[in-house]
Amino acid sequence: MTPIRLFAGCVAAAIAFIAAASAMAQSPVTRLRGSIAANDGKTVTIATREGTQVPVKLADNYAVMLVSPVSLANIKENSFVGIASMKAPDGSLNALEVLVFPEAARGTGEGHYPWDLQPESMMTNATVATVATAPDGQTLTVKYKDGTQTIKVKPGTPIVTFAPGDKADAKVGAKVFLGATKAADGSFTAGRLLVGKDGLTPPM
Repeated sequence: MTPIRLFAGCVAAAIAFIAAASAMAQSPVTRLRGSIAANDGKTVTIATREGTQVPVKLADNYAVMLVSPVSLANIKENSFVGIASMKAPDGSLNALEVLVFPEAARGTGEGHYPWDLQPESMMTNATVATVATAPDGQTLTVKYKDGTQTIKVKPGTPIVTFAPGDKADAKVGAKVFLGATKAADGSFTAGRLLVGKDGLTPPM
């Protein structure tokens, strides 16, 4: 495979995963967070953060994407981001994590809706309108098709992006995040895995 074709394939896989991940908020998909306990290439067993062991059947052509850390400097005006946040007692929103989307995925999952990273957390997929320096980090104003939110990003907040990975990255012990479809018999299937790079726990 030529480098150009390989790159095109990686980009296509990235966009497909991002689209699926962003759609989870509105679709009957179960989000699983944890680490890989076993993977034979057909079924991956997830040791979830809740302490359960969940086997998930993998699609034959399942994709793997890496979740890679980036710095606060990667968040700029006009960046398209996904921010999980919690409301503070004063009503302001504090970021739990920030995902800087690749440019090709701009607009995916746009909106402000409930999320399950923590109880009562929210997810906002939107374009950064302004970045302001604050005493305790940065304050982002983000705009989406139905509104605007102001979200504080404090020092130490996980900031990540997506990078192409391969099936070898989905090894035992790797930290993962995935959306699995639950069948009527209670079994799960998935076509994509988000794997933390170099032991990173995907923060979304």
